[in-house]
Amino acid sequence: MTSALPSPTTTLPRPRFAPSLSRTLATAARVLRQLRHDPRSIALMLLVPCLMLFLLRYVFDGNPRTFDNIGASLLGIFPLITMFLVTSIATLRERTSGTLERLLAMPLGKGDLIAGYALAFGLLAIVQSALATALALGLLGLDVVGSPWLLLLVALLDALLGTALGLFVSAFAASEFQAVQFMPAVIFPQLLLCGLFIARDQMQPVLEGISNVLPMSYAVDGMNEVLRNPDITGAFVRDALVVAGCALLVLALGAATLRRRTA
Repeated sequence: MTSALPSPTTTLPRPRFAPSLSRTLATAARVLRQLRHDPRSIALMLLVPCLMLFLLRYVFDGNPRTFDNIGASLLGIFPLITMFLVTSIATLRERTSGTLERLLAMPLGKGDLIAGYALAFGLLAIVQSALATALALGLLGLDVVGSPWLLLLVALLDALLGTALGLFVSAFAASEFQAVQFMPAVIFPQLLLCGLFIARDQMQPVLEGISNVLPMSYAVDGMNEVLRNPDITGAFVRDALVVAGCALLVLALGAATLRRRTA
């Protein structure tokens, strides 16, 4: 009777969910090559946050202190929104065109694909955050008490969170139009409740409770910690860890819900 157990020399297949470094890097390189031929997406990711900050600065030209108060928060919010839009549409395009199905038919797991996308867009997020931070602190004169490097760190974490959210919601959209429609459902409530317009402790208690579990709230709080404190505070560390943890969690959910094709 033949044993069903594998022999000691048998190589068990690698779980398709577990990312492979080589396949992740190959996926990231492919995404970057595609984006190189898509100047509109590059402009949306790199230039739009800078343009929004520039307009905001001169909207409040007569009251520079207002820009100082909200500029740091928006330095994190704008990259989050743009990365959400670009990532969700780009991933959906892969699925609707059949590219995703062909890739997953190869020795490429969902974890490889999601990690590759996160790496590719993460590299762009670094450039995006650096440009926006340099513009805000240099040309626009944003007055920040803390280290500019901490401001850049939070902006980068926010952009990565937007990437993760975009990858996640793309699994539930059947068209690019639907992907854009997720923005009011996913981004706008966080924008209203994050403390940008009014302090969260002054909101109605139920809304304050909801805001306490939304990642954008901690992104704004982290920016405000850098704005007001010269040193790293415990609250800043907490806020940064929450944003990073949410990004990792949403990436894992994105890998678990990723579909080969649009129904």
